[in-house]
Amino acid sequence: MSDKRVDESWKARVEKERQGPERPSPATPPEEEKGGFPLFLSSLSMQALVALGELPHPATRAPQKDLEQARTLIDVLGMLQEKTRGNLTAEESRLLEDLLYELRMKYVEKTR
Repeated sequence: MSDKRVDESWKARVEKERQGPERPSPATPPEEEKGGFPLFLSSLSMQALVALGELPHPATRAPQKDLEQARTLIDVLGMLQEKTRGNLTAEESRLLEDLLYELRMKYVEKTR
């Protein structure tokens, strides 16, 4: 009598494929790997600085003031501050607070 060996590892592979691709663990969200929340805040603040005429517009390389857009972006950052209160790291919270202060002061200066 011969010893038959049956490979049943294919069942585990099929079940794994059925469940779909592996998802990253909650401990390391993908956005953290790419800069995450601080990068998002910096992006919004740079857009506000462009709208305030503090930085040249990326497309035209010339300053273009749009105070309505600047105010909207500052308001969005303020809303994020309210909605994320208690859920940010100390560094993120401080960054958001500092960005808002600087942008608000520049906005007041530009609207006088």
